Parts: sequence; structure tokens; C-alpha cells
Amino acid sequence: MRYMTPEDLYNIAWVGEPEISPDGARVAFVVTRLDAPGDSYRSTIYVVETSGGEPRQFTAGTKRDTSPRWSPDGKWLAFLSERGEAKPQLAVMPADGGESRLLTDWPLGAGVPCWAPDSNRIAFSAKTGTSPDSDPKKAKPFRTITSMKYRLNGQGFTYDQRRHLFVVRIHIGEPMQITDGDWDDTQPAWSPDGSQIAFVSARHPDREYDSQSDIWVVAANGGDVRQVTPTAGARRAPSWSPDGRLIAHIHSPLVPSNGTLQVVAADGSSSADASGGIDREMGAGALPGAVAQPAWLPGGGILTVAEDRGESALWLAGLPGEGRWVGRSQSVTGWYSVDRTGTKAAIVSASQQTPGEVFVVNLETGSRTQVTNLNREWMQVVPRAHGEKFTVPTDSGTEVDFWLMKPAAFEEGQRYPLLLNVHGGPFGQYGEGFFDEFQVYAAAGYGVVFCNPRGSSGQDTGFARALVGDMGGPDYRDVMAAFDAALERAPWADRDRLAIMGGSYGGFMTSWTIGHTTRFKCAISERAVNDWYSMQGASDIGGTFNRQYLGEDATIQDNLESLLRQSPLTYAKNIETPVLILHSENDLRCPISQAEQLFVVLKQRRKDVEFVRVPDEDHELSRSGRPSHRVERFRVILDYLARKL
Repeated sequence: MRYMTPEDLYNIAWVGEPEISPDGARVAFVVTRLDAPGDSYRSTIYVVETSGGEPRQFTAGTKRDTSPRWSPDGKWLAFLSERGEAKPQLAVMPADGGESRLLTDWPLGAGVPCWAPDSNRIAFSAKTGTSPDSDPKKAKPFRTITSMKYRLNGQGFTYDQRRHLFVVRIHIGEPMQITDGDWDDTQPAWSPDGSQIAFVSARHPDREYDSQSDIWVVAANGGDVRQVTPTAGARRAPSWSPDGRLIAHIHSPLVPSNGTLQVVAADGSSSADASGGIDREMGAGALPGAVAQPAWLPGGGILTVAEDRGESALWLAGLPGEGRWVGRSQSVTGWYSVDRTGTKAAIVSASQQTPGEVFVVNLETGSRTQVTNLNREWMQVVPRAHGEKFTVPTDSGTEVDFWLMKPAAFEEGQRYPLLLNVHGGPFGQYGEGFFDEFQVYAAAGYGVVFCNPRGSSGQDTGFARALVGDMGGPDYRDVMAAFDAALERAPWADRDRLAIMGGSYGGFMTSWTIGHTTRFKCAISERAVNDWYSMQGASDIGGTFNRQYLGEDATIQDNLESLLRQSPLTYAKNIETPVLILHSENDLRCPISQAEQLFVVLKQRRKDVEFVRVPDEDHELSRSGRPSHRVERFRVILDYLARKL
């Protein structure tokens, strides 16, 4: 018997984007594997019968084939394909398999396909503008920046690139651009008669100063655009009703706040909340660029995904009346699809111990049928740990959910070190899904505590907004309360070997915590925010994020005291805990200067600090970085914990 190691990242089939065929007979989905020889990722599209049987590989690209979408008549499968060094391009192939052909060949690539009702046209969004010059020997031109939003983590400079909508006929002709302007147009959705396309765009005058967006409509052949929703928060994932009179979408009125299911008249004349009586984050968990649209069911109701207390599940809502959970079990990864009858849905579901697999859900009964088991052999030889869920009351009368995971090879009577892991966001959640990090740490002999403090998703909007203007206040108290409660339930935990770690917001909380307590023997602060003062101007989102979380007046100009009060760097003079600072050099979300500042302050004070800089990676290192770097990151962390605990 062996337990999970960092190298097991290469052995897991990562399943995603399940797309059920219109007749409900098949599901196309994506399998991604980490490629060790190429130090890259390879994604392949598979198809499996909903009645069962072995999945069949449908594409054989050398890099990534993703985002499969069946045509409404069921005759074609569109998808995105990377070939050679090219960006993802739009491709199409017969639904029964065979040769695929590219519909685009653009330097900046194409976006997720959206079929027209006639099965002859595909809408998609794509970047326009200049292509980055990859020749290091060629002198690059000066960059003139006029907008605050001019670069993006993982993409670099975007000031001269805008996403717009295109329509292409699958049998003839070049893609036709149908929107333009100095803004981004994304997430196209066809009207039932194929004459119009709804999409998401931020075209209001203050778009560079906030995170608001609206639903717009344009004719399928281009022309004037029409705003459907009033500018009041962020809107995404438009979906037309079968009669074309209404457009459902997800609306987040504030940041942070729960996304709600909204229905607006296609002419913009009226709107209503269709969430079905719950205040929870909806439409959550979908992959970037692959937005899970609300699905209108022929029998009535609208299907979406909602988060709840560490779980993510299908939620059937609509107007009027209360909604209900459908087939609630384990955790839905976010993307889902529904057949044309509205009786079957395809999802990818995971548990703490099982990576995601494809399930088919009967929407009438809620019953679930697992139709893939691609990780069967790996799971047979690698036992996984499970975290037991508990709650602890907060000082405001709400509850914080936390999980306590024993070491994978736990033996009664033995004492084990305990690791507290804080999630990023802060608007996000830990819970019942599969997380490779916890399994690796548990396999290495550590107990793991993870929790959802105030500021997390999964509860009501008040819970999510409780830390606004007081970062490091209620959230810190919740994290420590959860950890104390976990210790009470873990007599096997060695009180002299306690550690804390986290990335992004979790890194912020790690740096904050060791500036306010000395109870941890060591800490690992990853890709953290340490100084809100410099974060305001250096981060790709600093100009908006700071105000959203620290308070509207929390700027260098208006309220420097608030920035400093909520910055871990302010309390670095109190840090006595040995700390590993781990940061990617190309991180634009939390720039590496955040790590550098904390490192220098601690070195000046002669403290026990180590600083690991990861080259050629950005904020997403632990999720989508180069495979060898992801494995090496684990090795660095495990080595540090072994030395310090």
C-alpha cells in the first residue's frame, strides 16, 4: 500500500466540461492529463453513452482539445483545438467521429463555440488587436496606457486587445465580426429563432473603475446593439427562454455578493429575481471561458448550480415559487448541460476522496448514474483521506463550517502534526470536492484543517460581506475559532507541531495570522497580499479590488490609515514564527513585490524566513502551472514542513 505523492498529479485523469447530446444518448467530455515528458497538459475529448459502457476517445490532438458542444440537430461536434504552437482554434467534426477541420486560424485564438438553432452557424468571442511579439531579440514598441485595466494575470498586456463576437458558417465562408469598439464582448447566446445573439459587455462610462457588466443583444448579422439590463452589478451567462421573450442570467449586485438567478424581458422592459428563495452563490464553479448558462427546462423551471456550505449542486428554480435541489450529492464542478427534453443533465461530480467523473442526472427524480470511472485503477492502489465536517459559532451568531482530515495512515495512539490551510478568494469555499493538496499533505503524515470563514461563499450575502472594511478581523477570528474547535476534536494532534499555510487570500491570512499570534511552529505564505498600499497600483485588479474589500474610501489618497490597518506588513514586526514565502515571478494578481516586501522586513529583523521564487509562472501555479513546477512546489512545501515540524 502506498499513499498519494506529488507525482500522482501525472496519474489522475482530470475530467471536465460534460456536454450531453440533444437526444440525451451520449455525453462528450474533456479528459486532461499532465504530460511529464512534454512538461505540459494534454486534453482530449471523449464520448460515453448515457446508458453506460466504456468511453470512446474522440479527438487525438497533441495538445489540448476542449469545450465540446453538440449541434442542436446532433450531427456535429464543435470544440476548441490547440495544434502546434497555435492558440486554441474553433474546430468541427461529425458527431459520429472522423476527421475534424478548423474553422479559424487566428494568432490570438478563438473562444468557446455557441451553436445557432439552425446547426449551420456558430457564434464565439475572440480577441482582436495585435499579437504579442514572441521574438526576444526584436525590439518591442513603447506601450501607451490610457486605461487602468491594461493587463491581466496569465495573459500579460491586454490594452490593445479586445474581445468581440463573431459568427461563422460551418460549411462555407470566413468568420464575420458582428461587434466592435473599445470594450470586451463575451458569452454569446442565440435567440430561439436564430435572429439575435445576447452577450455580456461592460460599455458604461465607468467600466474601467468597477466590475459591472450588462446583457446586450445584437442581430446575428451585426448592426446596432441594444442594452437589456440596467447597469447595477455584474451580469453573466445569458440564456434565452424557449419562446424568446425572456433572458435568464446570473447577477451579482455587489462584490463580494452572491450571484442570483435573474430573468429579464428580452426587450428590457422588466426583470425579476428567479432564484427560488435562497441566498446562495449561483452559477459558480465554471471554468474560465466556459460559462455554465442557466438552462430553461421545457416542463418549467430554470436549472443552475448553487453553492451551499461546502457543496455545489444543481438547483432548479424559476418563476414563480420555491426552488429545489436536484440530485444533491458530493460536489458539482460547475459546468453542466441538459438534453433537449429537459429530463437529463450531465455533470462532473467529485468527493473529497474521488476525482471528478461524469454523472447523468434524472431531473425529474434526482437520481444519478455514474457513466465514467477513469480513475478506477489509480484509486484502487492509492488510499485517500476524508475530512469530517463540523461547525463552530462565530461572534456574530452565524456558523463557520470546518473539516478535520486525519493523516492517511492514521493509527490510534500516535501523535501527528496539524496543518491549517486557508483558501483563496476570499469569496470561495472549501468543502466536499477533491483537492489534491489535502490528499498530498495527509499522505505525508499531516492532519489537515480547512474552513470557510466569513468572507467565503456558500452562505448568505451578509456572511460574504462581513469582512468588507475589516480584512483580518472577523475572518481571522473565524479561522482561529475553527482551528481551536478542530484541536478539541483531535486528541491525536501534537500541540507542539502546528502549522498554517494558504495561497492568495489564504496567503494574506497566513501572513496576518503569524503577525497576531505565535502559536504556530511554522507558516507557509503563498502568492499573498501583504501590503494593500502597493497592491492598489501594482495588481491587475488592485484598482477595483481594494475598494470592494477594504472599503470605498480605502485608497492611498483618501484613507491611507485603512490600507495600513488591514495590511499584514504593518504587523510584520510581531512575527516570530518561521515562515516560508513562496511566490511566482510573473504573478500579476498579487505581484511578487508583495513577497519581496515581507521577506526584506523579516530579514532586517533577523527572523527565520525563506523565500522561494518560482520563475515563468503566474498566480495560477498550483492549479495550471507547468507540471514540473507544480510537483516541485509540493516538494518545496513538504521539505519545509519536514524540517520545521
